[in-house]
Amino acid sequence: MKSIQSRRLMVVLFLWLVSCAATGQTTITAFLPEVDGYARFSPNARLFLQAKGYMEDGDLNHAQIGPSIQFNFRPLEKLKKITIFDLDDIKCMPVVFTIGYRYLPSTVQPDINRFQPIIQFHVPFPGSTLVTDRNRFDLDWSRTAFHWTYRNRVTAERRLTFRSYHPGPYAAAEFFYQSQYSKWSSTRLFAGCLLPLSKHLQIDSYYEHVNNTGPHPNRQVNAAGVMISLFFPPNKG
Repeated sequence: MKSIQSRRLMVVLFLWLVSCAATGQTTITAFLPEVDGYARFSPNARLFLQAKGYMEDGDLNHAQIGPSIQFNFRPLEKLKKITIFDLDDIKCMPVVFTIGYRYLPSTVQPDINRFQPIIQFHVPFPGSTLVTDRNRFDLDWSRTAFHWTYRNRVTAERRLTFRSYHPGPYAAAEFFYQSQYSKWSSTRLFAGCLLPLSKHLQIDSYYEHVNNTGPHPNRQVNAAGVMISLFFPPNKG
C-alpha cells in the first residue's frame, strides 16, 4: 500500500514539475527572411547592405535595414585554401573589422536606431574546417531608452564536394549579454547550409533555436531562416 502511494506521489510530483516548466516559458515559431548585398571597392574594404525581417504567424513584427563597411587585412594562405569554393572572400581574411548602422522599425515596440561595431576572427582548423569567432556590440537607442548588447558567435563550417558543386554545412552558437538585464540572458543555436547558385548568388537556409532568459516568463523561439547573399563584383574567378 505504501509502495502504491509513493508511486502516486511521484506521478503527481512529475506532472506538477512538467506543468511548472510549461507555464515558466513561452515557445514561439518564427520565419526570418533576409537579403544581403556585398560590393568590394578596394582590396581592404567593402560595402555591406542588409535587409532582414522577423515574422510570427505570418505578420512582420520587426525588421532591420542599413549599411556597414567592412575592413580587412591581407588574406592568409591557409584560409585561402579552405575557402577556395566560398563566394564570400572576407572569410580568407584572418581579422575583419565592421562598422554599421541599422534602423529597426517594429509594430510591437518603439523603433530602434543601432550602431553596430564588430570584430571577427577566421581560424583554419584541421579537416578543412573554418572557425569564425564574431564579437559584436549592438548600441541601441530609441525615444524611450538606451541599451547595449554584447554578442559572441562561434561558427564552424566546411565545404563539401559533389562533383562541381560545393555546399557548406555549418553549426553555430551565439551568446548575449544584455545591459537591461545585467546578465548573460540569451543563447542562440544554429544549423544550416550555404548553397551557392552562381558566382554572384548564394542562399543560406538554416534553423535557429533561441532561449531568452531575460524577460519573465522565459522566451523560446524556433525559427527557420533564409538568407540571400549577392556579391558584386564576383569574388571568385
